[in-house]
Amino acid sequence: SERASIVGVYKDTGGEPELVQLLPSGVSPEGAVAIPGRNLFATANEVDLVEDGGARSHVMIYERGEGEAAYPQIRSVEKDGLPIGFGALSGLAAADKPGFLHAVNDSVFSSQPTIFTIDATQKPALITEALPITRDGAPAQKLDIEGIANDGEGGFWLASEGNSDKLYSHALLHVNKKGEIKQEIALPEELRANEIRYGFEGVAVVGEGDDQVLWMAVQREWKDDEKGFVKLVSYKPSSKEWGAVRYPLEKSEEGWVGLSEISVHGDYAYIVERDNLIGEAAKLKKLYRVALADLKPAALGGELPVVNKEEVRDLIPDLQSLNGYVVDKVEGFAVDAAGNGYVVTDNDGVDDSSGETLFFSIGAMDAM
Repeated sequence: SERASIVGVYKDTGGEPELVQLLPSGVSPEGAVAIPGRNLFATANEVDLVEDGGARSHVMIYERGEGEAAYPQIRSVEKDGLPIGFGALSGLAAADKPGFLHAVNDSVFSSQPTIFTIDATQKPALITEALPITRDGAPAQKLDIEGIANDGEGGFWLASEGNSDKLYSHALLHVNKKGEIKQEIALPEELRANEIRYGFEGVAVVGEGDDQVLWMAVQREWKDDEKGFVKLVSYKPSSKEWGAVRYPLEKSEEGWVGLSEISVHGDYAYIVERDNLIGEAAKLKKLYRVALADLKPAALGGELPVVNKEEVRDLIPDLQSLNGYVVDKVEGFAVDAAGNGYVVTDNDGVDDSSGETLFFSIGAMDAM
């Protein structure tokens, strides 16, 4: 499938073909050939990603073998005779059971933003439910959902990244367990005055009740930020107070570096920091953590304290494990109810992408 950048592998049963596996093909396959004598299969892919630092027009080679399929790492169950459609997964949050998580899609699917339920106890992981996000009974459009967190009452906090070119506003959303938007919180003037296109890329919850505080990771430097520093923004729903700290970014000789996720587990906030490069050009796809004790927000508009960060894991070896090129967007991270960390990548809805969605566990977080 050229548009989906994928190859379907079927078994000839003598009757209706049986789907065995889906393979990520590289971008836009134009031809394929089997080499039975060597158990190989190859695709020729026409799209050239040189401007993005990725693979040129290229050939992908696969070897057939017995055993567990390496890909896909996530798929969906069927509802009403069709699989649940999904793509561009941009944020993760733990559900209330070990091995279960929630995910959201981003602006590629802005006509119907959705909260997905993932059963990661299966292999591959299964998307089992899709909850539409609605506003006044209709699909909630003009949103770019990049972060999700449980509100502790069955609903969710969502972070929506703004883009004035698309008439999107940076915002926090509070939805109930039915996916209905009950509250939309706009940014205060101190933030709006300096906003750019790259905004909230994750939301996390610390505390409960009147002490609950939300933390949002801003992806890139805004107009009032010193180069190499981005904000972690706080919001306290009970008092409607805003604040922030500064987070130091790694340096990069090419492309840009920014944040893609913030998630809380135990005494730490975990943060995904990455460059925007792919393939051999990709140098930074890492998970860091900041002690919650250091997240002491100062008032917006004044001097903000700088937090210390600690590297937890380099994710590039994980992204190389299937022998394809390193994808750009490590977008989601969460720790489930059993304390295991999970990572998901955003496939941009197959826009200038191979369409791969990688979903994997990095194991027990308390052991790191």
